[in-house]
Amino acid sequence: MKKYTTTEKDNYIYVKNHEGKDIAYSKESGISILEIDGFAFKDLNGNGVLDPYEDWRLPIEERIEDLSRQMTIEQIAGLMLYSQHQSVSTEDSIFAKMFAGTYDGKSLQESGKDISDLTDQQKKFLKEDNLRHILLTLVNDAKTAAKWNNNVQGFVEGLGLGIPANNSSDPRHTPSADTEFNAGAGGDISKWPEPLGLAATFDTELVRGFGQVASKEYRALGITTALSPQVDIATEPRWMRFNGTFGEDSVLSTHMAEAYCDGFQTTEETKGWGKESVNAMVKHWPGGGSGEAGRDAHYGFGKYAVYPGNNFEEHLKPFTEGAFKLKNGTKEAAAVMPYYTISYNQDHKYNENVGNSYNKFIITDLLRNKYNYEGVVCTDWMITKDAPTIDSFLVGKCWGVETMGEAERHYKILMAGVDQFGGNNEIQPILDAYNMGVKEHGGEFMRNRFETSGKRLLRNIFKTGLFENPYVDPQESEAIVGNKEFMKAGYNAQLKSIVMLKNKNNILPISENEKVYIPKRRLKEGMDWFGNVIPASEIFPVEKKIVEKYYTVVEKPEEADFAIVFIESPDSVGYKKEEGYIPVTLQYRPYTAEYAREESIANDDGESRRYKNKSNTATNEQDLDIILETKEAMKDKPVIVSMNCKNPTVVSEFENKVESILINFNVQTQAVLDLISGRQEPSGLLPFQMPKDMKTVEEQKEDTAHDMECYVDEDGHIYDFAYGMNYKGIIVDERVNKYKK
Repeated sequence: MKKYTTTEKDNYIYVKNHEGKDIAYSKESGISILEIDGFAFKDLNGNGVLDPYEDWRLPIEERIEDLSRQMTIEQIAGLMLYSQHQSVSTEDSIFAKMFAGTYDGKSLQESGKDISDLTDQQKKFLKEDNLRHILLTLVNDAKTAAKWNNNVQGFVEGLGLGIPANNSSDPRHTPSADTEFNAGAGGDISKWPEPLGLAATFDTELVRGFGQVASKEYRALGITTALSPQVDIATEPRWMRFNGTFGEDSVLSTHMAEAYCDGFQTTEETKGWGKESVNAMVKHWPGGGSGEAGRDAHYGFGKYAVYPGNNFEEHLKPFTEGAFKLKNGTKEAAAVMPYYTISYNQDHKYNENVGNSYNKFIITDLLRNKYNYEGVVCTDWMITKDAPTIDSFLVGKCWGVETMGEAERHYKILMAGVDQFGGNNEIQPILDAYNMGVKEHGGEFMRNRFETSGKRLLRNIFKTGLFENPYVDPQESEAIVGNKEFMKAGYNAQLKSIVMLKNKNNILPISENEKVYIPKRRLKEGMDWFGNVIPASEIFPVEKKIVEKYYTVVEKPEEADFAIVFIESPDSVGYKKEEGYIPVTLQYRPYTAEYAREESIANDDGESRRYKNKSNTATNEQDLDIILETKEAMKDKPVIVSMNCKNPTVVSEFENKVESILINFNVQTQAVLDLISGRQEPSGLLPFQMPKDMKTVEEQKEDTAHDMECYVDEDGHIYDFAYGMNYKGIIVDERVNKYKK
């Protein structure tokens, strides 16, 4: 008796197995359905027999064992690849153009194809290199992403053993300040604050809720792995990636890590793995938040993490006590990404100073053996490529093994215990590494080594149900992604993430319909991460039409009742070709590193990174000028500063000149205005310390939390960890009592 029904959708067939698992397959892939005991199964390898790995009734481990035995070394090697960034977008941006492919050798426009079709490059790495893990970046919209996913899955379903693609994404829920929130409407995807803003809520259940919403949206986009969360404790306040973390406190970061991973991985219906589950790839083991002098390891000049306070173990806690001990049935984060950094002098067994993915002590002895981590370990992107320059983003990051060849690097990483190579589309270096291992250890050893990683990689594909149904309905995707319920949840999180540092004489809230002056921002020419020039400009910092829903915007200070100055925290880089190593500064005005250490800690490659008595200036120094000019023009009328905060900031340069300071972590302007106007009350708390000055920044230890002298404002308020204000004064609630040091 037939126990299933079929429905045709988009370009695939959906099969509902009554009292069993539903499956789906592409009309173009060429596979057939096997009917066994009245149920439908996919004949993925086309042999006309129901193999154990195709049988959804069997335990996952039994299916993995069967499939891994059938796989060739080339197929396992393909699983070890993780693609470079793939764009499915027609937008006219540098980012979209950087990752664009060709279609039958032509551009998208010339080919007449749709953006949801596969590029030549994608077909090559899927078919010839057996790649099955894809990093998706820009997409036009949910429907396009769904169609592209279905095209990818239909293509690989007809190849070899029919292993589905595991598509992934970096965080994609950050809002644009200029977008408007309408409670009755949806959007392209729900908008939440940066992770640092999630931390500022001090609300782990809010973060768990974010994971639950984001995972549903990811699955609707065809995404089954999140390259997040970033749980490095940001004990170094100058670090370029500070805003991607949950702040400097290991306890708060640990709780946030657990909630985030659990929210993404748990399907509410099952309290474990299910159709809404998304693998969380927690990063960056063993913590990248202690880069010497705040420099970042995306660049050669920032390759070293240092531990002058001997706090290496504390940096592990968000992983070992958080991401590896989840509340619900998925138990631990499905994957881990080590950082680019060399954890300087922390390898006490082999005494190597090499990038973390190359370090057997960091991966095998510590992560695998001491902490019993069983999930996938994937390198950060492009660490096996050459690094000809130390100040370019678009080169390899082979720190500590620069003299090795590419195949040797792959081999060393495999022997360290890593499973997968981020940003590598090409199979040949892995096959070369396999042959090196056969020569040294023999064929049986290397086959077992490859199968060990292969099983881990397959497990994350099986657990998310992709072998049964990797397809998504474009119409349903459009309805799920950015729906009004999800948008409202994200906006509420934005409101809760904003921290009010100062409210002199209770100037806030300010009644609506008052007259407001908002000065323009003046921006110097700069560079983005990829080395592209950002031209100098003068811009109105917010959308005027949004402000006008609250206040009357006037052109001149003398016409205004109050002013709002929108700025960003100071921005600088710790290296310049012409000057070499220079200080990273958290103040706006020119800074000279009078109190820096005499010599850098990490001199392992013989190069001094000394920068004492050298100078640097924030690229956005003019933000301070605008505050001071506005205050002078406004005279005794109130000036409010709204700062998009990427790092702790020396606010002494302007604090006593203004009446109120609000800091946010990349939220919509509307959320800031809701707080200024009193529609909502501030409730955010600082997830880090605000330093008194750059002296305390230089003298703090990169690996040590809560070791700076904090700024004290003119009202005597101390800008310390867990500090924040509402309209009644300094917040003292259960969050503060739980976390404040």
